[in-house]
Amino acid sequence: MAERGGGEGGTRGGGPRAGAVSGLTRRVGPCRAAAKERARRRLRDFDVGSRFSALPPPKAAVLLPLLLRGGALHLLLTRRSPQLRRSPGEVCFPGGKSEATDKDEIDTALREAKEEVGLEPEKVEVICRLTPGIDKMNYLVTPVVGFIEDTFQATPNPDEVSAVFVVPLEYFVKPLNHSTLPYTTSSGHSSWMHCFVYDDQEHKTSFKIWGLTAHFALFLALAVFGEKPTFEVDYDLDNLASSSESNFMNLYASIFERKKSNL
Repeated sequence: MAERGGGEGGTRGGGPRAGAVSGLTRRVGPCRAAAKERARRRLRDFDVGSRFSALPPPKAAVLLPLLLRGGALHLLLTRRSPQLRRSPGEVCFPGGKSEATDKDEIDTALREAKEEVGLEPEKVEVICRLTPGIDKMNYLVTPVVGFIEDTFQATPNPDEVSAVFVVPLEYFVKPLNHSTLPYTTSSGHSSWMHCFVYDDQEHKTSFKIWGLTAHFALFLALAVFGEKPTFEVDYDLDNLASSSESNFMNLYASIFERKKSNL
């Protein structure tokens, strides 16, 4: 589905209106650049690189595509095709399992994004890899954050994707419709599951964003904005990076120890 972006060019003619638009354009350009640079600087502090790449579980990766729209950061997401056997109709990020030809998690995320929504790898400015998560199939899933242009025109693969949409990143710290439920993994690890419901005016529908997708979107928003959300989270917000890694390692250890005990 088309992602539309506003142009920043001036107008022809020398009247007052043209001058006003030109002046606005000169201000908007630097503001957009500044917003991106602030996000880049903050996110680089959360880059885990290949720190978790050698862990034994099977690997997967997702791309968290950021874009600027109306001067505000937005996050692109997809809804899975209802025909898929696994998690049909659920909201997720472009991504999937690693393949032998992938050099790393970044390669996996970019390859999958091209396959699912037609996003060419060279059109992504990769910023960082964030702390991974573990999905319900016990895949270690690495979120890769990258900037894309707001003019990107998505071409969804209908076999995998039924919708492509964007959500203001700030929605994940200041939502209008959010719930938090305690849950326990199959390994006995207790945590919180966040669920966001976003009413998309462009598509005239509501999207339910929950599970690992919500987990990654929330952490990305916390990292970028550095402010307390309007709801409780299980992070130490004064030490967000170390807190997220500690939470992950506790989850990983609980699953790993359970597997060892079943041998």
